[in-house]
Amino acid sequence: MTDRSPTPRRVVIVGGSLAGLHAAEELRAAGYDGSLTLVSAERRAPYDRPPLSKQVLTGEWPLDRAALRSSEELAALQAEVHLGVHATALDVSRGIVTTDAGLDLPYDGLILATGCTARSLRGETARPGLHTLRTDEDSRALRQTLLGGGHLVVAGAGFIGMEVAAAARALGADVTVVEPWPVPMQAALGDRIGTALADLHRAHGVKFRLGQTISRVLGAARVGGVELSDGTVLDADAVLVGIGATPATDWLAGSGLDANDGVACDAYLAAGPPGVYAAGDLARWDNPLFGTRMRVEHWSNATEQGAAAARNLLAAPEDRKPFASVPYFWSDQYDTSIQFAGRPGRERVPVVDLDGPQPEFLVLTGESGTLTGVLSVNSPKAFLRLRRMINNKASLADAADAARALRFR
Repeated sequence: MTDRSPTPRRVVIVGGSLAGLHAAEELRAAGYDGSLTLVSAERRAPYDRPPLSKQVLTGEWPLDRAALRSSEELAALQAEVHLGVHATALDVSRGIVTTDAGLDLPYDGLILATGCTARSLRGETARPGLHTLRTDEDSRALRQTLLGGGHLVVAGAGFIGMEVAAAARALGADVTVVEPWPVPMQAALGDRIGTALADLHRAHGVKFRLGQTISRVLGAARVGGVELSDGTVLDADAVLVGIGATPATDWLAGSGLDANDGVACDAYLAAGPPGVYAAGDLARWDNPLFGTRMRVEHWSNATEQGAAAARNLLAAPEDRKPFASVPYFWSDQYDTSIQFAGRPGRERVPVVDLDGPQPEFLVLTGESGTLTGVLSVNSPKAFLRLRRMINNKASLADAADAARALRFR
């Protein structure tokens, strides 16, 4: 493919969730008036995923409430939209995306935003009662199972697993969480806060099997139980597999892109070939703020990266801007709000650890004395100020002083 002109005339966006939607909107907002095609494996118009493990799962929200845009707003993009269509190959030399619908889509500007797929338990075949949670269809299927009551086993005590555990308890199901680490979310939260979070779930009736994994799921026609790594057998009417996600890059095999653990990009989100960019869960980019390559599976990152990739696609090379961001995520479990910004560091400073009816914590992390991350449990005001300090590369000591002042003011 020859070098593209400064302004592409045929842009294809592969992926119709947050990153892809925001890329399309930014293109139009920036004045792009050329051909725009959006290819989405989802059968529905773009919707928000965080409610799938919370409000949609419990029935508090209908799925329509999770829609990201109205039909009128989507129509205003003047895009050719293909729903329920999977991209199957990318030929960068000819500038063509091939799909399973028999479409060959030519482009001179391409944004890859296919996100991730949920990991499955190794060796297990799909059957009723065995669930992952990534799409609206997953959420509906899991909710239907939970409405029947019984016992849910959750594989993995990450954020999805713990959010589903809380939602399942709200629906009246018995819940057991199986986790290989000795403390839930130990890597992300540390021992003290991970233990406090486990205690919160235990207070709501959740049981834990820590230091264990699921060796196999029992039941041929449908799930009937699980066998753990120590040989223990647990009855189960359903199993939710929450052991992480894998970048959806299989369709890029043979494209020449570096697609090992996501699509490798430079600081501008460019994936190598002229006019090709990546955004969202799929992108593994050089973040100049931290001086390292990272891939982030969070809502705010997908939103911001989709828009940034679109701006850089349209810009002349000298006008492109690096995507320097502080990753951010949140999780709501029962009446507890968890927020984290930045990236974990080897140095940890617990600022607040209060006993009471609602736990409150602030933990700062750093590298070589510089603040790199802030974890908050039920301390939202202090969190906002400290999150900005990461951008400013504040020292860990200064951040700790600010945190104490903010908490006790």
